Amino acid sequence: MCNIICRMIPRRKHNASSGSLPPPDDKNASNDYILSEGTSCERLCAALRRRLNRKTLHKRVPVTAWLPQYNAEKAIGDLIAGITVGLTVIPQSLAYSNIAGLPPQHGLYGSFLGCFVYIVLGGCRAVPAGPTAIASLLTWQVAGGVVEKAILLTLLAGIVELMMGVLGLGFLINFVSGPVSSGFTSAVALMIATSQVKDMFAISVTGETFLQQWISIFRNLHAAALWDPVLGFACIALLLLLRKIGMIKLGGNSENGPNTRQKVVTKCLWLLGTCRNAIVVVATGVLGYWFVATHGSSPVRLMGAIPSGVPHPQLPPFSYVRADNTTADFLDMVSELGSGLLVIPLIVLLEDIAICKAFSDGRTIDATQEMIALGVAGIANSFVQAYPGGGSLARSVVCNGSGVKTTFNGLYTGIMVILALQFFTQYFEYIPKAALAAVIITAILFMVEYNVIKPMWRAKKLDLIPGVGTFVLCLTLPIELGILTGVIVNIIFILYHAARPKFSVEMLKTEQGVEYLMVTPDRCLMFPSVDYVRRLVTKFAGSGSVPVVLECTHIYSADYTAAKSIEQLTADFHARRQPLYFYNVKPSVCSIFEAVAKPEHFVVFYEDEELDRLLAADERLAPTKQAPLDA
Repeated sequence: MCNIICRMIPRRKHNASSGSLPPPDDKNASNDYILSEGTSCERLCAALRRRLNRKTLHKRVPVTAWLPQYNAEKAIGDLIAGITVGLTVIPQSLAYSNIAGLPPQHGLYGSFLGCFVYIVLGGCRAVPAGPTAIASLLTWQVAGGVVEKAILLTLLAGIVELMMGVLGLGFLINFVSGPVSSGFTSAVALMIATSQVKDMFAISVTGETFLQQWISIFRNLHAAALWDPVLGFACIALLLLLRKIGMIKLGGNSENGPNTRQKVVTKCLWLLGTCRNAIVVVATGVLGYWFVATHGSSPVRLMGAIPSGVPHPQLPPFSYVRADNTTADFLDMVSELGSGLLVIPLIVLLEDIAICKAFSDGRTIDATQEMIALGVAGIANSFVQAYPGGGSLARSVVCNGSGVKTTFNGLYTGIMVILALQFFTQYFEYIPKAALAAVIITAILFMVEYNVIKPMWRAKKLDLIPGVGTFVLCLTLPIELGILTGVIVNIIFILYHAARPKFSVEMLKTEQGVEYLMVTPDRCLMFPSVDYVRRLVTKFAGSGSVPVVLECTHIYSADYTAAKSIEQLTADFHARRQPLYFYNVKPSVCSIFEAVAKPEHFVVFYEDEELDRLLAADERLAPTKQAPLDA
């Protein structure tokens, strides 16, 4: 669409500050730094000294920035937050392992070492690194429940994240727009809830996509048990009730605010709501133990035996034996992991950075540092048999609400997980699977972002296409293909807008009374848009002899294709003897155009007076200019 304004005004005065011609020496300047004289070794040492300073140390190892100011108040806040998050992360890790299709201990394996790494390298105090619902579902989609592939995926995903941080590729996350992210998150929430139906009803479910699983659910629903869904739905109701209780704030409406007693009761209610997962898991675990101890068996399915102890550090597996007794080597495993090697790191980083922004208190988030922190944490986790993870929104909400002060809270969370692995795994086997399914379902119910539809509809209806498209594709295709397709659709929208710049067209007069057409594009000239721009400029100019001025103030960059199009445009105008001038061309853009276009056709000016002189000297306009004088 073009914003065309055709009107007669006496003269347009351009901004002198942006229309001055820079000195000739600056026009072709391309060096950002001037190297001082000296040997290469001296210059290298000087560059290293500029890089390796205290500011860089604080930026790349954030613990060095806040540790000198650490005090008792911060230590207490971190202790409370770390223990509270630990009570949340233990049942969540057991449940998320089920989503990933892995034995439950692997969720705990990924919940302590990453916390320790993030203390040193992490930049957001409210991000407890560990298993997440989205990463667990993607791991199941990519690794298919094979432990060796999931562990290798942790290593390779960590390497990808680390390399993205080292190479400064954080901009790739920007290609996942808000609508695409909302559609993906909502689809994942429904997928996760669907994956837990089998444990809620104690049935077997097959299929990889959302539709395939629900078809399988309806086919096998007749074989559902009785007490598993009863216990599961009772746990869901209790979890939702405890969540509501945790949101109660006493004395909030009184004039003087809550008194001391009300504050204490409110804090206790909040703690009760925060620890709801642990309360339900412990209560149902005790119930399962009682059934086994008194009746010899349980009417609901239990988790079963879990290996005790902290895993010994070892290299990730680089081969595994398939179900048909053939051996898959490293290259075979990488080939089987496929696009998940890129999709999982991108999604984990996207989720983590979104959490950091939500709890940054207005501070700037260093996406590069988050990539480095999560990359190192992932590499370390692969040596303790963990599967991919990252920052979790649910744990971050708990952590932030507990009064966290620094990333040191991860120490206490990690210690609690280690203690659980060392001393309590023998009791985890009595936890009903339906209770863990209830924990997951209630946690992801609030991940469905239906509330963004109305503001998106009001703001820009076109954004619903990539958002709804991603949502539908993630439910009908394997989820990594769904998000990739959504990103591609979003990029197509971006390229379409880049290829269709808007124009402002004005009919102006000089002080000498000569009419000319001012055409102003609103963005750069790159190869997707050059043919469109050339066609519209020709259309605006028509077949007459009215001079045309292309206002280039907003053109900050160009390429060879754009230069060729400008050459053709100037040749077309020259052939039909219609003047074409270029106003306020940036020196870098001008050098690109001049390298291709003919000098006699490519005429540039930077001041209003120059346009007067150009029009007065143009022989093609002589009859037009003399008409007012003869009259």
